[in-house]
Amino acid sequence: MIVKKTPAEIEKMRAAGAVHARTMQLIAGLIREGISTKELDDAAEKYIRSQGAIPTFKGYRGFPGSICASPNDMVVHGIPGPYRLERGDVLAVDIGVTLDGWVSDGACTFPVGPVSPVAEQLLAVTEASLFDAVEQARPGNRIGDISFAVQSRVEAAGFAVVRSLIGHGVGRELHEDPQVPNHGDPGRGPLLEPGVVIAIEPMVTTGHHEVVTASDGWAIHSQDGSLAAHFEFTVAVTQDGPLILNPWHEQGMEG
Repeated sequence: MIVKKTPAEIEKMRAAGAVHARTMQLIAGLIREGISTKELDDAAEKYIRSQGAIPTFKGYRGFPGSICASPNDMVVHGIPGPYRLERGDVLAVDIGVTLDGWVSDGACTFPVGPVSPVAEQLLAVTEASLFDAVEQARPGNRIGDISFAVQSRVEAAGFAVVRSLIGHGVGRELHEDPQVPNHGDPGRGPLLEPGVVIAIEPMVTTGHHEVVTASDGWAIHSQDGSLAAHFEFTVAVTQDGPLILNPWHEQGMEG
């Protein structure tokens, strides 16, 4: 069941999103060759808690980190640890923030120094597909319009949408209805109405769409070892159109 949020509740989610966006800005400033993903995790947790919020992911179904840090062919759910970033890496950082019982969920993929042309294109296309999808989060549209927007942009560039991983509703819980696939047909799926809040999160590879889960039970890699990217916003459908609740793109981040 889709739980629609009131305007007052959306404002509370926006407050959580502001903490989220500032945390992502902090991480963006720390991304460099030689830093470990555990150091990034520690910095994020310290900042989130300093704002009176909680890192949503920590302890979620047993997940040990405060953020997910997923380098290169790892699509999502990377456990922060001793891995040190290397020049030419791409790193997907997924952050959850809970403030006053409301969740903000979002992700950004960063280049570590100069990266290959295909990596540059992957990041640009995946981010662009997110903004295309956000534009479809309007009353009267359907989830399929969002899905189709992602798929169209990604496949036109010759990349692949990861089909087994999807976006979702978000609110008091990290994962709520509806499901938000990154591929599908326009005009299909649940109706978008004011008060619907969803996490839109394209996950894209330079190769094929199939993925595999690592032995730790969390990290998900592209099956063919191809580079992956992940971008995500929490978005409210309002009478006036889409409202990005955790606008990390407005924080002056260049990676």
